[in-house]
Amino acid sequence: MKVEKNILSLIGNTPLIRLEKVVEGFQGNFFTKLESYNPGHSNKDRIALHIIEEAERTGILKPGDTIIETTSGNTGFSLAMVSLIKGYECILAVSSKSSKDKIDMLYAMGAKVYVCPANVSVEDSRSYYQVAKTLHNEIKDSVYINQYFNNLNIEAHYKTTGPEIWEQTHGKITHLVASSGTGGTISGCAKYLKEKNPDIEIIGVDAYGSVLKKYHETRELDRNEIYPYRIEGLGKNLIPSATDFDSIDSFIKVTDEDSAHSAREVTRKEGLFIGYTSGAALQAVKQLDKIGKFKKDDIVVIIFPDHGSRYMSKIYSDDWMNEQGFFDTAKKEPHNKIEYI
Repeated sequence: MKVEKNILSLIGNTPLIRLEKVVEGFQGNFFTKLESYNPGHSNKDRIALHIIEEAERTGILKPGDTIIETTSGNTGFSLAMVSLIKGYECILAVSSKSSKDKIDMLYAMGAKVYVCPANVSVEDSRSYYQVAKTLHNEIKDSVYINQYFNNLNIEAHYKTTGPEIWEQTHGKITHLVASSGTGGTISGCAKYLKEKNPDIEIIGVDAYGSVLKKYHETRELDRNEIYPYRIEGLGKNLIPSATDFDSIDSFIKVTDEDSAHSAREVTRKEGLFIGYTSGAALQAVKQLDKIGKFKKDDIVVIIFPDHGSRYMSKIYSDDWMNEQGFFDTAKKEPHNKIEYI
């Protein structure tokens, strides 16, 4: 029988899928690396497994220990899943910006969850960074994963996602477009792909309200760039050391509203039920196409990191979209009403 020992063996080797309808009329050939095919429905499965197994290998993590982490939701779910399989307790400090769906899923996976206010400074004792540190200091035999400053984050994608993309495109990739939060995905992929071909262009996607694009251009943290925004897992109000800015050629910023509509468009036109951050990646490609970034024969890979099920109470809720004013513009979507008999 061909049987997997457990779901951890299903992590990685996600498919590369050609996009058609959402890029109709664009210059170039566009493909998505569909990370929702991981068992935890996001690219964060890769770092959760890699970091935990490296901590085990080096003796940092021992049976009976507790894993602590800060998360916008997806990393937390992956850590909770891996912890459950391997027998560790898992405690997560979560941003209040995370959707209720994500928070409920963390709880369902057995994690202890602390929801922390999103719009406070990094140094504030209520921020999820400080809450995680406090819990780590208070709980004996705990390990703080600290994904934002953990180079194993980069290594996980250098060893898996980057090589997969290279092999799946037969080395023909010309551009990689990836959303950047912690920066591990884009940095790990960039490091591997640039070693194979330095001419591959790496484009990071950032949010308005985040500091990453400005920092990439100036190498200075400009706190005037920081203001509240809605996209989860994209951008940052600090500079994560898990981002290798030198390996990224440029950044492009996208709005909350455009990203939400782009995610919904992919779902309705391509049948791919993608998340908010994935919508941001496609929105970046739309903007890049408008300025003539791509040529006819280019092979553009867009990483779709997450699954739409995490955002049912947000971008896939018409009520939430209305509350944000996202239907107040010229954007009109074809819509079928739910009818009850």
